[in-house]
Amino acid sequence: MRIASIHAHPDDAEILAGGTLALLSKLRHEIVIVTLSAGDCGSMLHAPDEIASIRKAEAAASAALIGATYRWGGFRDLSIFSDDASRRLVTALLRDLRPDIVLTAAPRDYLSDHEATSQLVRDACFAAPIPNYAAPTESAPLAAIPHLYFMEPIDAAESRVSPDFTVNVASAMETKRAMLAAHQSQRQWLRQQHGMDDYIRQMEDWTRACGARAGTVWGEAFRHYKVHPYPQQPLLQQLLSDYLS
Repeated sequence: MRIASIHAHPDDAEILAGGTLALLSKLRHEIVIVTLSAGDCGSMLHAPDEIASIRKAEAAASAALIGATYRWGGFRDLSIFSDDASRRLVTALLRDLRPDIVLTAAPRDYLSDHEATSQLVRDACFAAPIPNYAAPTESAPLAAIPHLYFMEPIDAAESRVSPDFTVNVASAMETKRAMLAAHQSQRQWLRQQHGMDDYIRQMEDWTRACGARAGTVWGEAFRHYKVHPYPQQPLLQQLLSDYLS
């Protein structure tokens, strides 16, 4: 299976779904991690293009730890909007990647980039198979709408998100830590901008809390978007059946 994890910024996927992606890769599925933005605002020291280059390299290194590839979606920080031009860009991305399963941001989250990413990916999944919907790519329309899943956001309680299932990622936690640790520039940014230097521990706290809600130690939760005409088959759940809590 081809699985695309599409979120807004470098390190979002690692925090919310790094363990699940590691498990899917171990099961020999093809993984691509996409960030619509390259994180060009995430530095107090580097200019936008410079930090974007650094963060793309870190994202690629993180993805490589599980044999995945990385791709930048072409957007900028705080400049992801759900509009016609952006929707066509994300549709082109999906036609190029041709995923069977798409994981993306939750519709309600703490940052506009996250919410716009969610809406763009949802609508692009719908549009990608439509021949009359033009997108800037030579790739053909998809044969069908991909199976779509929303990652549980960091602020799940505030967002009033109820996941459909939780993946037990205990066996992938070492890999998840290593993936997040690859984002060294983000640690520097959080230390300077937010006054925190424990982003690995905070990821662990979130993963532990997510797991506790499902009765396991470490968990990552997802919601299956199966509103008509999106696919109803629980494909991701079937692939991860040995790891569901």
